[in-house]
Amino acid sequence: MELLARGARELGISLTAHQLAQFEGYYQELARWNQRMNLTAITHYPDVQVKHFLDSLTLCLAVPGGPSPGARVIDVGAGAGFPGLPLKLAFPDIDLTLAESTGKKAAFLRHVVETPGLSGVTVQTGRAEELGRLPDLRESFDLVVSRGLARLPTLLEYTLPFCRCGGLTVTFKHGDVQQEVASAANALATLGGRLAGVHPVRVSGLTDDRVVVAVAKVWPTPDRFPRRPGLPAKRHL
Repeated sequence: MELLARGARELGISLTAHQLAQFEGYYQELARWNQRMNLTAITHYPDVQVKHFLDSLTLCLAVPGGPSPGARVIDVGAGAGFPGLPLKLAFPDIDLTLAESTGKKAAFLRHVVETPGLSGVTVQTGRAEELGRLPDLRESFDLVVSRGLARLPTLLEYTLPFCRCGGLTVTFKHGDVQQEVASAANALATLGGRLAGVHPVRVSGLTDDRVVVAVAKVWPTPDRFPRRPGLPAKRHL
């Protein structure tokens, strides 16, 4: 895990030998399960270190020093666990929820969580539009993260309902996002968000114009959001 360790240091994160061993175990399970189900197209050992693990840790560009101990964090559309599980391995004192709508991927997440004996991780199976209405989850997280889930106007309807007022929603994007951010102005105003920053990623190995977009939750999301499943993607705000 040298590539991961080196890149993490650039982000101000010092990973212990135990943490690197946990990342190694995560990689081995990802590669093994990926042989029988489509978790990710990126499986080459160096690429997983950089494009999955290290990319997840670029959250620190928007949250310097990483999430605070005890912070409630939810990864919406967690898929194979990125960015949520790498954040948990790097910052073990957070309370992490992984939300994933596909049952097979949720089963993989549960397996990974059990394999290294992680504590403080919960897997929720369901669509964001449904989970975001549950009383135990709605507006109860300090930090909401997502990667590769949707364009920003739709993504905000998936994520902001989970975020408490005063909390932060962070998403990982590629390329010039100015137009995408501009198109999200109505969603921000409607759902209770305010753009908090757009952070270019300049870390060794991550050379494909990645950016980290942060949105602050400044007032409660109206009760009518998120709309019914499928509608945010068909008719974004």
